[in-house]
Amino acid sequence: MIISSLHLLLTYQCNFKCDHCFTWGSPRQTGTMTLATIRDILRQADALGTIQSIYFEGGEPFLYYPILRHAVEEAVDRGFQTGVVTNAYWATDVEDARAWLRPLAGLIQNLSISSDLYHCDELLSRHARNAQSAAAQLDIPISTISVAQPDEAEAALDSLMVRGRAAEKLAARVPHHPWTAFTECPYEDLRDPGRLHVDPLGYVHLCQGLTLGNLFHTPLVEICAAYDPDAHPIVGPLLRGGPAELTRHYHLTPDETYADACHLCYQTRQTLRPRFPQILTPDQMYGVDEG
Repeated sequence: MIISSLHLLLTYQCNFKCDHCFTWGSPRQTGTMTLATIRDILRQADALGTIQSIYFEGGEPFLYYPILRHAVEEAVDRGFQTGVVTNAYWATDVEDARAWLRPLAGLIQNLSISSDLYHCDELLSRHARNAQSAAAQLDIPISTISVAQPDEAEAALDSLMVRGRAAEKLAARVPHHPWTAFTECPYEDLRDPGRLHVDPLGYVHLCQGLTLGNLFHTPLVEICAAYDPDAHPIVGPLLRGGPAELTRHYHLTPDETYADACHLCYQTRQTLRPRFPQILTPDQMYGVDEG
């Protein structure tokens, strides 16, 4: 497994509580990285020797702006390319957005702005437009993430992955298919992922809520070296036959239909959490604080 990109979930907290959120981001969420833990993670990324880029995500990373700034600077000092994912809540007008972004100019290779009708009443919000204008003025490369709306035609739902909060809030609003149809993971390369996520608790996520270990307890180098996808109790069945095989392998009784492969996988992992508490974790990824 060669990892070229590490995505740091700077915080689980978010000013929004979107129905489609993988990480159950909300103002109530807990878990935020400190500068000390970020430095530890960056040292471990260095030691791995293959990582080229570090992304800062959330939740909403700009909620902890001084920490974000220092983290980006330290990542760049170590030779990593960097990017940030944000909902641009802070871009109240273009001048203000420039003030927020100016310290990051020349440091980040991508500012990815998440904007859709889950966040606001426009597909591209006023805040997102302000952030785009300011980033263009500062020569910061930008991209936009927009998730398909659940009432659109089925063909338009490719970007809506029904996991996390979406499994509870949106699944009933999209077309369903027999659970036996979901015989592969359509979004993640589970054998050789290329990138991993690290959360504030130290968990290394192959997919949100599916972890390979905790780098605060076991060095990232050792976690990656020990990864055996075929022998992994969750990944192995997924590789053999997708979420449907994961369900069969553990002799579970699924519902007849699901919205997509992520929906079946997420619900199956919810059921299996008591059996694999060190792998299907942490609580933040499974909405425990929301009952």
